[in-house]
Amino acid sequence: MNWLTDKKIVVIGGTTGLGLSAAQAFVDHGAQVVVVGRDSASCQAAVTQLGESAAVLSGDATQPKTAVDAIALCIRAFGAFNGLYHVAGGSGRKFGDGPLHEITLEGWNKTFELNLTSLFLSNQAAVRQFMASGQGGTILNMGSVLGYSPSPAYFSTHAYAATKAAVIGFTKATAAYYAPHNIRLNVLAPALVETPMSQRASRDEEILKFIKTKQPLDGGRNGQPADLDGAAVYFLSDYAKFTTGQVLSVDGGWSHAEGQR
Repeated sequence: MNWLTDKKIVVIGGTTGLGLSAAQAFVDHGAQVVVVGRDSASCQAAVTQLGESAAVLSGDATQPKTAVDAIALCIRAFGAFNGLYHVAGGSGRKFGDGPLHEITLEGWNKTFELNLTSLFLSNQAAVRQFMASGQGGTILNMGSVLGYSPSPAYFSTHAYAATKAAVIGFTKATAAYYAPHNIRLNVLAPALVETPMSQRASRDEEILKFIKTKQPLDGGRNGQPADLDGAAVYFLSDYAKFTTGQVLSVDGGWSHAEGQR
């Protein structure tokens, strides 16, 4: 059964990791997609993998025109625009994110730019297009369990946690406001998933030992991008047409497990 037949979807941050995995799932379920990434090599690899049902745009999600251009490409290439999945973001650790007493202003600002400004820009572009079309649409934003369930020993990047908490508040507020326009906004909140962004933690034996008890489902393991694909397909599909303002944790049990150091 194809859940996304005739859906035209833009994935911001769709050329690697969680975004690419989701884009492949969207295509497998009948959608046509535009994937956006910053790296030209990953962009080319993504469009090769996704085939004729995909178009690619190289761009920086923190720049105002990127999402606008991606939506325009979606309409031009596939004739419509029905949904946005915003995955783009990143750790600000290398810029100075960390525990509050150590965060630099650059680390704070860069982390917010990567994870919140980029999301604001894509969501704004999508909502404007949905309202202009009069057809409504759906937006799925990438959150994190760290936005509401901290892990002080191993994941003490407080600017990052602040951005992910803000994603929830922003999504709920906009979901309430735009519901009369038939525009739905929801959040996926993963725990530790093996992606290019998570290599620091995913290669640390002590952290992986902790994860075995903190994410105890399926034998206790790191998440994989495909673990989120089913939820992403649901939220972008008409099966979710009566669902908005929700936060779904796909976290292997993180939210309810104590975890042992």
